[in-house]
Amino acid sequence: MGEKKRKENTKPVFVFGKKNYKFMFIGLACIAIGFILMSGGGSDDPNVFNPEIFSWTRIRLAPTLVLIGFGIQIYAILLNPDKK
Repeated sequence: MGEKKRKENTKPVFVFGKKNYKFMFIGLACIAIGFILMSGGGSDDPNVFNPEIFSWTRIRLAPTLVLIGFGIQIYAILLNPDKK
């Protein structure tokens, strides 16, 4: 009987706080935007070369966004939600 009462009085404790989840969603959005920018640029005809696959957006910007997104994810995991 005592164990049942103890379970009713305890609140669930979450590992991450609201601030952690906010940074996780920002990082996830950054990663998604990076992968969207990397897509496309190919050619339907294999005999035709499309130089658009080597654009600045696909070579520099998109991988940088993905790496920044992963960095934000690591920060969100390591962030202490209780610290003011």
